[in-house]
Amino acid sequence: MPPHQPAPGPQSWRPSLRRSVRLFADFRHEQDDPRRFYTALAADSVGQLEHYAGGSGRGLDGARVLDVGGGPGFFRDAFTAAGATYFALDADVGELSGQGGIASGSVIGDGMRLPFRDGAVDVCYSSNVLEHVPDRVRMVEEMLRVTRPGGIVFVSFTLWWGPWGGHETSPWHYLGGGYARRRYRRRHGHEPKNRFGESMYAATATEMLRWAARQQRAEVLAAVPRYHPWWAAWLMRVPVLREVLSWNLLLVLRKH
Repeated sequence: MPPHQPAPGPQSWRPSLRRSVRLFADFRHEQDDPRRFYTALAADSVGQLEHYAGGSGRGLDGARVLDVGGGPGFFRDAFTAAGATYFALDADVGELSGQGGIASGSVIGDGMRLPFRDGAVDVCYSSNVLEHVPDRVRMVEEMLRVTRPGGIVFVSFTLWWGPWGGHETSPWHYLGGGYARRRYRRRHGHEPKNRFGESMYAATATEMLRWAARQQRAEVLAAVPRYHPWWAAWLMRVPVLREVLSWNLLLVLRKH
């Protein structure tokens, strides 16, 4: 399925080379300074969403946003500053309380069984969560279910065959997820946070692009490498290359 280019929106956000360089520089500090990386990513995500949801001229102002896998709340400030009503869902109480307490609007739940009614939110957002669930299609279909007609689903995830596919066990995941997990345990004396087969899975672009092409519930607004500049969108057209070089697939859908 060919990638879709974003429609012009009212915001100044653009997927430029400068933006990509800045995000990759911040990404280098994900482990030692997560606030730096996730704050930058949150601001960028708001810009992206306002770009795609800008047809109303309001961007995210007044929108109900559900962040599936919201974690400790790095995204909350960015979304609320844009005028959104923000809800976060996570399966892990520890993740939700990572900044010292669980904020109001937080929900404990399963991304594959969202505890929300049909059409409950205007925007359903998920960043780097899909690789942590065993049934990726089911989670995205749940995100579509809880989004109102005309609303936006924004989902991005780390590709298994990319350089960060094994997360903290990279690059040894290229020799197999099980091997990378055992090697990490031997070297560090404990399990990695992201345990292959339990809390991390081999998520591929091909799986989700095929699903997006055959589903009938939404228009595909974008299927692009999330962190790359606009002119690198062609990577998603090349079946093997996209898995290695795209790093992260972004799907943006507008529900029919």
